[in-house]
Amino acid sequence: MSAKHSPSELANQLQTLSFFAGLPELTLTELVQTAVRRTYDPGEIIFLEGEQATGLYFLQTGWVKIVKSNPAGREQVLRFMEPGDTFNEIVVFANQPNPATAIALETANVWLLPRQALNHALRQNPDFAQHAIAKMAERVLHLVTLVADLSLRPVTGRLARLISDGAVGGVLSRPRWYTQSELAARLGTVPDVVQRALRQLEQDGLIQVERHQIHILDAAALADIAT
Repeated sequence: MSAKHSPSELANQLQTLSFFAGLPELTLTELVQTAVRRTYDPGEIIFLEGEQATGLYFLQTGWVKIVKSNPAGREQVLRFMEPGDTFNEIVVFANQPNPATAIALETANVWLLPRQALNHALRQNPDFAQHAIAKMAERVLHLVTLVADLSLRPVTGRLARLISDGAVGGVLSRPRWYTQSELAARLGTVPDVVQRALRQLEQDGLIQVERHQIHILDAAALADIAT
């Protein structure tokens, strides 16, 4: 195992996250000693919805999507996870099955922090429990926003909001895996509808679409559509 993938490096990375704020160094060291590092190839399933949750995941490198699927195989992407994110926080508080499926979008290095070790840390450190609850509340608010978007906004409005919220310096970067199909799954629609919505926003002079980037040309007008 290389140094950049060692438990000590994991401890340094976790210390920067609000989720682990207030956790004493000794407890954090004990926690990461139980962690297991795994590497997933693009398209590989990290865990399945309905299976018993075994721990909290920390994404060190790569990208992961969290999805719900119907029996016909259609996906609704709940969230794209990037390096530095934690996911499946429900395991910290409840011995419940995984509420969704996690799939690697590109080669992903993931640390699994076992549920038993997390429960021990929670019992010993009330401040850690408070930060974990705050993280769960953040996830709930994200899901509430997602439900509102899917039920109350048209696809063009959802797309405008996604571009506005995800852009950095007026540019939304699209990794190689961020295809029209993935974008459609995030917006709760199909690729053809996304393509028409992108074309409409571009024809209206609000954005410029390139293969791996979307440039915002009129941020105010785009924000109006997103509201």
